[in-house]
Amino acid sequence: MYTGIVQAVRPLLAVTTYPGHNQFTIDLTPDLLDELKIGASVSVEGTCLSVTEIHGSEVRFDAMTATLERTNLRFFQPGQGVNIERSAKMNAEVGGHLMAGHIACTAEVVELSIKETGAYIKFRMPPEWGKYVFPRGFLGVNGCSLTVADVDDNVVTINLIPETLRQTTFARYPAGALLNIEVDHQTMVLVDVVERTIQNTLARQLPR
Repeated sequence: MYTGIVQAVRPLLAVTTYPGHNQFTIDLTPDLLDELKIGASVSVEGTCLSVTEIHGSEVRFDAMTATLERTNLRFFQPGQGVNIERSAKMNAEVGGHLMAGHIACTAEVVELSIKETGAYIKFRMPPEWGKYVFPRGFLGVNGCSLTVADVDDNVVTINLIPETLRQTTFARYPAGALLNIEVDHQTMVLVDVVERTIQNTLARQLPR
């Protein structure tokens, strides 16, 4: 599990393509390497990946084809920075909201605005996932726990404070780029239950 508080943006050193998966080599700081072991889970741009190799500060992760198809990891290029969060420890403070690192979908950036008066990002959710997004609700976006400011026809607006811009990769995502989205699990369950209840109620009311 993760808290949605990005700990660092770290450089992607290499991307190696194999049949069925890609391998990513990322340079981690001593703090991020502390007690890191093979098989440990790390959030990379919001996607839960398992450590497969550790060579000094260079850590390798494998992403299977299914993961690449569902996320923006398929566009990763050496030299770019990626959001990193180690998995949460027991009794640790949850500064954001609990996240699993299981990406539901990608969303296309509509607009990124960074001005002295404020910053925001707008992105378009796929309709089948947009129903789980509500103003003042939570979303995991590239591994960052963010509060939704507005939703209009599946276009989501999220305000970005200076610290979020400094500590994450959002500033490098132009219009047309894809973001990794993790919907709040409790919200998803609630919406699905309400939908099924309404459908069952309507079905019972139909003439037989």
